[in-house]
Amino acid sequence: MVSSRSIPKVTASGKPTPQRRTGAFALMDSLRLHGVRHIFGYPGGAILPIYDELYRFEARGELEHILVRHEQGAAHAADGYARATGKVGVCFGTSGPGATNLVTGIATAHMDSIPLVVVTGQVPRPAIGSDAFQETDIFGITLPLVKHSYVVRYARDMARIVAEAFHIASTGRPGPVLIDIPKDVGTEEWDYLPVEPGQVNLPGYRPTVKGNPRQINAALELIEQAERPLLYIGGGAIAANAHAQIAELAERFQLPVTTTLMGIGGL
Repeated sequence: MVSSRSIPKVTASGKPTPQRRTGAFALMDSLRLHGVRHIFGYPGGAILPIYDELYRFEARGELEHILVRHEQGAAHAADGYARATGKVGVCFGTSGPGATNLVTGIATAHMDSIPLVVVTGQVPRPAIGSDAFQETDIFGITLPLVKHSYVVRYARDMARIVAEAFHIASTGRPGPVLIDIPKDVGTEEWDYLPVEPGQVNLPGYRPTVKGNPRQINAALELIEQAERPLLYIGGGAIAANAHAQIAELAERFQLPVTTTLMGIGGL
């Protein structure tokens, strides 16, 4: 079920026209556009404007929220969801302890190369840096554990940031991306235009996704020359869905195979 409220109006030329929306609506609609159907989370004060909008999207059957008992469970559940489905996992947590409770799950996803988009509530913009109630610098805390972090300063940037977050999380070596949203950004209104998946401009982000033929040939020569070669495969083989290629390589060179914990099932 898709509500007409989520579909932007178009002009005679076929281009969408901006509609007055909140930052929370932009977040929910952008998640829907990026194929999100399930969100794992636990509500709290700073993220309530987002949960208010999520309630409306869920009532229309456009999204489903899975309520956990603890934010750490949300991060781990989104991680497991991403592993099982191949999609980007999404989880929500509020500011302060809600956000810090997500850290272990974020670290797990980072170390295991699992694509996540983690949304946290934050105190209102005027209160940032004032040691406000439940204010925690989750942006700074998670810098070593994510592919990228955002603090949404203006509601007009929400759709662009979500599109960038999904692109970064799911391309190259997958991993978690954090989006920290101040409470008043969720209620701020502006003329919203959706950003379609993949419509990003990130000149500084160009992950290498194709193998170098010369390096591959050099590796094959080393395998041929080795006296006792061993094929040791990891989680990248599963993430790349390279099961058939791994089997072909092992059989052609008659290689014994072992795996890391993340590579179990790769052959």
